[in-house]
Amino acid sequence: MIIDVERIPSDGLTVVKDFEFPAEDLVEENGFFLEPVHAEAEIYKTGEEVLVKGKIIARLRFVCCRCLTPFEFSVDSDFNLVFFPEEMDVIKEQLEEEDMDKLFYDQSGIDIDGVILEQLNLTIPLRPLCAPDCQGICPVCGKLLKKGSCSCTSGETDHRLEKLKTFLRDKS
Repeated sequence: MIIDVERIPSDGLTVVKDFEFPAEDLVEENGFFLEPVHAEAEIYKTGEEVLVKGKIIARLRFVCCRCLTPFEFSVDSDFNLVFFPEEMDVIKEQLEEEDMDKLFYDQSGIDIDGVILEQLNLTIPLRPLCAPDCQGICPVCGKLLKKGSCSCTSGETDHRLEKLKTFLRDKS
């Protein structure tokens, strides 16, 4: 959905829509959508600037990067963005770190689908965890450690690394 900047009413424009994105559009490759992404956005034009204030609600499923268990991840995120006309991209070099929420639009307008998807991807953690204190799996037997400890000894070292261990010990 492209928002034509020239046709934004003086009192603003409200967009309420459910977005269907393919799972391939997520930055996390093991994720998928459990339901459409619900987004609400208020769009205002002040001079050449376009202000987009919105909210995203979504339910996704990821695989925990520690224990490999699928889990549900809920998104309830607000965002505020400022778009400038593409002709003003001269100021891109002058933007400070706190100005990174400023974007640019061209003559065709603002792709609201792209904005929603980008804001959604920004809410996804780099390493999705089923719980902040997830202990993962035992590296020896593969047992889920959240279901209890295993009888493996964690002090065992790989015999292939003994020469490296000796080398590092002799070097110090």
